Amino acid sequence: MENTSSVTSVAPLRQPTTNTLIIAGRVYVDPAEVEELVAEARQTIPLALANPGCLLLSFTLDDRAAGSMLVLEHWRSQQALDAHLAQPAVIALFTKWGGKMKNEVRKFDAHNERSPRE
Repeated sequence: MENTSSVTSVAPLRQPTTNTLIIAGRVYVDPAEVEELVAEARQTIPLALANPGCLLLSFTLDDRAAGSMLVLEHWRSQQALDAHLAQPAVIALFTKWGGKMKNEVRKFDAHNERSPRE
């Protein structure tokens, strides 16, 4: 896989909380379309940041040749995530790309947040 750290788009991490949701994984599309998917996904970042329940949101080109994008999200609650997913621009993104992608993104319940050094 290629190093694509220069194309990462990350929302700033806000104050730590407990009992949050982590959304993480890869999405695969035709390699010829992966950069378009990443660019369009990143257009939803301002919507997420306007939601006080969004703690972090990142879409990163993972492997251009494989057509993969990494997804990392951290949400304060299911209600905050649901509000984001109900945004017309987010619905349009999933409508356009949903049938074209292999989605390996999963949702995890996060408890007991702490520094990785603890």
